[in-house]
Amino acid sequence: MNILWLQSAGCGGCTMSLLCAEGPGVFDLLGDAGLNFLWHPSLSEQTGGEVRRLLAAIEDGSQPLDILCIEGSILTGPKGTGKFQMLAGTGRSMLDWVRSLAPLAGHVVAVGTCATYGGMTSAGGNPSGAIGVQYDGSYPGGALPAEFRGRAGLPVINVAGCPTHPDWVTETLLLIAADSLGAADLDGLNRPLFYAENLVHHACSRNEFYEYKASAEKPGQLGCMMEHLGCVGTQAVGDCNIRGWNGGSSCTKAGYACIDCTAPEFEEPHHPFSQTPKFAGIPVGLPSDMPKAWFMALASLSKAATPKRLAENAVADRVQVTPTLRRDKK
Repeated sequence: MNILWLQSAGCGGCTMSLLCAEGPGVFDLLGDAGLNFLWHPSLSEQTGGEVRRLLAAIEDGSQPLDILCIEGSILTGPKGTGKFQMLAGTGRSMLDWVRSLAPLAGHVVAVGTCATYGGMTSAGGNPSGAIGVQYDGSYPGGALPAEFRGRAGLPVINVAGCPTHPDWVTETLLLIAADSLGAADLDGLNRPLFYAENLVHHACSRNEFYEYKASAEKPGQLGCMMEHLGCVGTQAVGDCNIRGWNGGSSCTKAGYACIDCTAPEFEEPHHPFSQTPKFAGIPVGLPSDMPKAWFMALASLSKAATPKRLAENAVADRVQVTPTLRRDKK
């Protein structure tokens, strides 16, 4: 299967992440599955006229296109023309190329939250008119209309994340190659369920602190970061803490709060990422499937039952109190 990868408005971080695929590396993994890059702007040798001829061959149908991957948001400014971002040497905007090539592809894959929903490039008033490939924030309809479907019958597959986990990209491409990804395998925002059916909270190394509401008060401390430091891992989809990144780490394991980077409009939460907004002392962003009254009752009981070990370790930068050794009654 042939892949054309376009890099639109973004930082290129999802490609950087993809190159961190390990055991096997991304090229061996995709190559063994019969997936071939026709062109990738950061990884391929072809430039200039070679690329223009390739794009022309795809447009006239002489070069089949199985998968179109788009990284980065699509700029629509000024005034809907897309001319804020031209594909060099072609005289045409990236917006125009996406709308021309997408109907020719078997599948269209938006890689990263900029490509899926607009992401960071749409923040700050969005003067460039940055949107996702098939979504504008949380609303269907982006560079491509909401009713768009690739030749295989699926909408744009949204591999959201800022950046995406390399496995999310490779697993999506492998499922497509195996003809094992259907509409039922996507969630309500068209993210693949193999990672979107989990919460970042699942398998978090700080879960014992969360259970007792033993909270960190400053960055670098060991406790749960939900109460004070802005962590929304109980609401964010992703298996970050289950499969780990680059040998097993994750944002929360490294001491950074989850900012829900797989979600539309995460880029402007209307409060600092490192602070938890509260109302009457209660965090506004509660676990996605827990009523507020239940959370308040649970939190009160949990705090009252917090073991000394967790209470002290939560506000320390390393373990201060080790688990109690149980003695055999004999």
